[in-house]
Amino acid sequence: MDLLLKRGQEAMEAGDLATAIEHFTALVDHAPEFAEGWNARATAYFLNGQFGPSIADIQHTLALNDHHFGALSGLGQIFEALEQEDKAIAAYRAALAIHPHQEGIKQALERLEQKTTGTEL
Repeated sequence: MDLLLKRGQEAMEAGDLATAIEHFTALVDHAPEFAEGWNARATAYFLNGQFGPSIADIQHTLALNDHHFGALSGLGQIFEALEQEDKAIAAYRAALAIHPHQEGIKQALERLEQKTTGTEL
């Protein structure tokens, strides 16, 4: 598991997303109970612009570990990219409920809340 995860992460860092997805697919095939394998592949899919498969892998991640704040944060990013602000806000809030000190998530949430509620005059 560790070797497949490492190889997938290295390929992702090198920008070779197809190879990263292959390594992470082998990982989830061999260790379907390992939440981080699903999350890593979700990240590679996201970076490759494949939002549907990324969401599916995030669902697997959260089914295995419902406190995976990284998966929730990633879900928020996808919904934000898809301009589904309400869903993005919900995902970011869930991530912050688990890990309240993530500044990037706080900033994203503030930005979306201001966008959806506006500013008082």
